[in-house]
Amino acid sequence: MIGNLLRPELEELIAAKEWDVLREAFSQFHPAEIAEILEDIPDADDVPIFRVLPRTLAAEVFAHLPQQHQEMLIRSVSSDQMRSLLSDMSPDDQTRLLEELPPEVTKRLLASLSPEELQAARDLLGYPLHSAGRYMTPEYVAIHAGLTAREALDYIRAHGRDKETVNVVFILDEKGKLLADISLGALVMANPDDRVHDIHRGLTISLTANSDREEALRTFEKYGRIALPVTDCDGHMLGIITIDDILDVASREATEDMQKIGGMEALDAPYLDVSYTKMIRKRGGWLSVLFLGEMLTATAMGFFEEEIAHAVVLAMFVPLIISSGGNSGSQAATLIVRALALGEVKLKDWWKVLRRELRTSATLGMWLGMVGFARIMLWQKLGWFDYGDHYYLVAATVWLSLIGVVCFGSIAGSMLPFALRKAGFDPATSSAPFVATLVDVTGLVIYFTVALAVLQGTLL
Repeated sequence: MIGNLLRPELEELIAAKEWDVLREAFSQFHPAEIAEILEDIPDADDVPIFRVLPRTLAAEVFAHLPQQHQEMLIRSVSSDQMRSLLSDMSPDDQTRLLEELPPEVTKRLLASLSPEELQAARDLLGYPLHSAGRYMTPEYVAIHAGLTAREALDYIRAHGRDKETVNVVFILDEKGKLLADISLGALVMANPDDRVHDIHRGLTISLTANSDREEALRTFEKYGRIALPVTDCDGHMLGIITIDDILDVASREATEDMQKIGGMEALDAPYLDVSYTKMIRKRGGWLSVLFLGEMLTATAMGFFEEEIAHAVVLAMFVPLIISSGGNSGSQAATLIVRALALGEVKLKDWWKVLRRELRTSATLGMWLGMVGFARIMLWQKLGWFDYGDHYYLVAATVWLSLIGVVCFGSIAGSMLPFALRKAGFDPATSSAPFVATLVDVTGLVIYFTVALAVLQGTLL
């Protein structure tokens, strides 16, 4: 939106080569706003604008751009400009860029880094995918416990520039092991002659470099931190993860879970950036599995072919029965997957969840069954449809079947996430379509089994 509004003025300044005016104009904007402007205007105007930005500002703007836009700029600027750009980016932003770009582009970027920057990028890339090590930055402020508050503040003034954050300062021993962390505010408010180790109060929370990003996210949420230290297995300080990095993790995790719950693999990229072949591959696998599962529904229908032939009226309620079970199962699966992701329930709580779902689903099944029973009776009494001489038994069959199907669907939907988590899989893969497919088959079995018991000697 901003870019569209400014586009005529920007095109005039570019045509007139008023680079100083452009540079001054963009200095008034936040880097995220400049990135938004570059996305809105034509690609041909991006490069001249990007080249007039100061080095530090250009690096911040580049970090806010989507991957596709970053690739375009990388291919358009010179190696020297690319080297300057990367050198001013934080190491965690460098790593994320190198992870997501195509191999040939990544190779060119690595070639433009200095030996020190290359080593830092490779060190970060050596950690497992989705680990805390991939999101940390070594740009932090560390002090020794023996310093006074005055000495610590002087050190921060001298060494805190261009660090990821100085709001949290980390206390290390002589061997680089993490002892504690302390807020900048605590140092400022302390007596200037107090020692750092006497000022620090409270629990020290840290992550290991191999910690999963979901664990990092839960730790940030639990303790409300703006930055967390990352250590090796021996407690040596390696880097920090800040709140902006973890917000990106939260967004990615939520997106992946939503896509998996929808019955597909996570796209790992914005929708419009995913290629045709990749989209087919991501969606086709699950659709094929679900289709094969639905074929079992046809098998179940064939098994009860004789009952359907004797009581054709039963076939009318098949969609009603199986959709109610699938809907209840999808609800339960979605609720439990999210509760597990947020840490609201643990694996040990499965029995509590089972009892709760049994009570809830039985009540819901009775309510839906009553609605179905009333509908059949009303239609028969008003003469809108003739369900036969034994219409009250058909209504009872629907009522009892809905209780059983809704109960089974809710139990299956709530227990599958626990089973997957116990087996080491992502609970989100117990997607709503998968649960619905499972309940479709079992719902038919429950329905026709109830029909055999209720209608035996009458319609069957």
